[in-house]
Amino acid sequence: MQTSKIDLNELAHLTELFNLFNSGRHLNRSTDVALWHELEQQSEQYQRLFTSLGFDLRIDGRGFAWFHDEEGNPNINKQSRQLALLLMVIFDHQADSGRSLGQFYQWTIDNALLAEVYEKHQELLDAEDTDQDGLAKILDNAVRKGFAVQESNHWRLLPSVYRYLDHFEAITEQKIGGDVAAYEEGESC
Repeated sequence: MQTSKIDLNELAHLTELFNLFNSGRHLNRSTDVALWHELEQQSEQYQRLFTSLGFDLRIDGRGFAWFHDEEGNPNINKQSRQLALLLMVIFDHQADSGRSLGQFYQWTIDNALLAEVYEKHQELLDAEDTDQDGLAKILDNAVRKGFAVQESNHWRLLPSVYRYLDHFEAITEQKIGGDVAAYEEGESC
């Protein structure tokens, strides 16, 4: 096995990047340009260093990076579930409105949209103890974790939301695949 040395002098933003990732945040190319440039230029060294320290740095070519953690802690998991539910109902609403899900980073999410989403999915959101005022709090947490940015009186989703969209699409494909298999099985009888 060949090991190459990591030159810490070349990792100008090591402390800042480590603190960002270790706090559970995501780095987005569109909002953290200088840090993204540093990570992109030294990605191999950062990945090797963080791996040697026991961290799994993931860099997605769509413009975001994070420390991947299979286990997570219960508080983060609760916050992630809340954000996943909110994003799912926002994606559902936007799809019903004819908007492209792949262009989510161009959407404006304001209180009027949140009210529409809450009205449409109130039963589901209430079942998760999320009231209409709680939706804005979830988005504020999404800002802290690098999934959204707040701009004057609205939020905009960041590329890191692809992690959720990929998951939603995988679930949809599994369901469609299962429905097709069940249909084909029924037809062969």
